[in-house]
Amino acid sequence: MKPSRALLALAVAACALAAAPAHADPGRGPQYNEYVALGDSWSADVTPIGIDSTYAPSGCAQSSWNYPKQVAKAIGVPSFKDATCGSATTVEMTKKQDVNIIPGLAWGTNDEQFKRLTPTTDLVTIGIGGNDIGLAGALKGCINLLPQLELVPGAHLPAPLGGGCKANWVKPDGTDEMSQRIAKVVPVLRDTFKAIKDRSPKARVLAVDYLAGAPLNHGCYPYLQVLDDDLQWIGAKLKELDGAVAQAAKEADVEFVDTYTGSIGHDVCQAPGVKYVEGIVPLSATPLGLAIPFHPNRLGADHQAAAVLEALKK
Repeated sequence: MKPSRALLALAVAACALAAAPAHADPGRGPQYNEYVALGDSWSADVTPIGIDSTYAPSGCAQSSWNYPKQVAKAIGVPSFKDATCGSATTVEMTKKQDVNIIPGLAWGTNDEQFKRLTPTTDLVTIGIGGNDIGLAGALKGCINLLPQLELVPGAHLPAPLGGGCKANWVKPDGTDEMSQRIAKVVPVLRDTFKAIKDRSPKARVLAVDYLAGAPLNHGCYPYLQVLDDDLQWIGAKLKELDGAVAQAAKEADVEFVDTYTGSIGHDVCQAPGVKYVEGIVPLSATPLGLAIPFHPNRLGADHQAAAVLEALKK
């Protein structure tokens, strides 16, 4: 039996409504008018390819697909400023950052990130803290070219020749210097979040944490050139850092966005197309090409964006 023209028209109209994005409402307009993104390399979703210098110097290595840009596009915000920059700390919120990575090339200087904030800013995302505690530097010291070798009982060659890095941070009595640094960064992050509210009192401020880049209960040496025990320690510190971000957000009375939980199982040990964070080898399948080690790939940026957009629905 052939459907009538009227029924066919109704069916087409119903399909069009079902296919329309949930946020599409031409009469309502954008919910936010001025969005500012702040943060470090995990918010810039840094890349050596696909660099977008629209909002910050090319030395910041912002990717064209980073989560702030995805969020800005999804919510249709009229005014968007992306201040995120590789290697940024909380200091760079109020201080210019020299991003002339290679002498002689015009990489530029990123203005103090807070300079993008105004009294009319009504949405802010910020992802910061990892560089304040030196976690990236600690990770570099964990790269190992050889498996752990014991020359004599209890004696090992140092990394990258087989020795672990965890012992450089954790004393025999269990005192963990990185954990101490994480504890000390809580008030720093709290004050940073409060300072955003001082400059933009009308803004909805979202503190975005770090992805589950390293596993907690296993390693994958030599797939990743970090000894298993060291990688698990890195994973534990990442989780501690996220706890510090959450605590600081609570104390500053800003919102916390959890990207960690949903990214469990997508760490550096996973296969291409599954992992959200790249390993030591500077190559990625998402997108295909060069990558910056131990930083989110496109899949990671997509997950970050989805988590922020989900938070904005609340």
